[in-house]
Amino acid sequence: MIIEHPSTEWKDYELIDSGDFSKLERFGPYVMIRPEPKALWHKSMADEEWHRMAHTEFKPGAGFGKAGKEESGSWTMLHRMQEQWTVAYPSAGFRLRLGLTSFKHVGVFPEQAPNWDFIRSTVLDLKSQGQQPKVLNLFAYTGAASLSARKAGAEVTHLDSVKQVVTWARGNMELSGMDNIRWVIEDAMKFARREAKRGNLYQGIILDPPAYGHGPDGEKWKLDECLFELLQQCAAILAPEKSFLVLNLYSNGYSALLADTLVRSAFGERFKSLEYGELALRDRFGKQLPLSVFSRLRR
Repeated sequence: MIIEHPSTEWKDYELIDSGDFSKLERFGPYVMIRPEPKALWHKSMADEEWHRMAHTEFKPGAGFGKAGKEESGSWTMLHRMQEQWTVAYPSAGFRLRLGLTSFKHVGVFPEQAPNWDFIRSTVLDLKSQGQQPKVLNLFAYTGAASLSARKAGAEVTHLDSVKQVVTWARGNMELSGMDNIRWVIEDAMKFARREAKRGNLYQGIILDPPAYGHGPDGEKWKLDECLFELLQQCAAILAPEKSFLVLNLYSNGYSALLADTLVRSAFGERFKSLEYGELALRDRFGKQLPLSVFSRLRR
């Protein structure tokens, strides 16, 4: 098992401090305080210092901690800032518009940077072998992984069930000076089943599923019940050679070993490499905050 962090060369993001169920982060020029249930330890800096540095703080709503409402709330402004701004990820050549949402998120999950790097390097390697990789990004959110693949030269299909999020991702593509990403607003399971029936194959598949969700037509997604079937459908549409898979899981209680076993069970033992581990952030004081687990397969 391996543990990976964003490179210190990425200057537009920093985890400054963490603890007491919160994290102090900088995205570009702005610093914010957000809840973090995995930060079980104490802060290294005083509360006064956090609030002196922070431009805004996310305040959870009354439903915080309940299924489906665990991230709802509002922002309290502490110092003047823009509600929307941009950051760059130079190593993969893209930019992202960030903004304050009512669901705690700002438009990027920075711990995913090692996955973006893996996607970029793998697509470049496939192209060096004479391939024109087709990459499918499921639950694709605002598109950082899609942009990493597209910038490296892949033909990208970006799928999410939320129209507003796909619009946000399209804006990030344009902001990054790219084009020709295929946008799909649909339920991931339905799309994968249809592609399998049609015999369509992809050289790369990226999955970053939520614990709970709904498709555009009300389809219900529950990670525990649906994930393995979706992986089996993805196994049917991933090219048997010169291809890759990235699976990322945020759900509390899911281990890296579980991610590895899921991928082995769904895709079989024919692969060039299969690595699994955790993605984490490290603050200025050396405390490591684990945020997701992954499995990455190459054929």
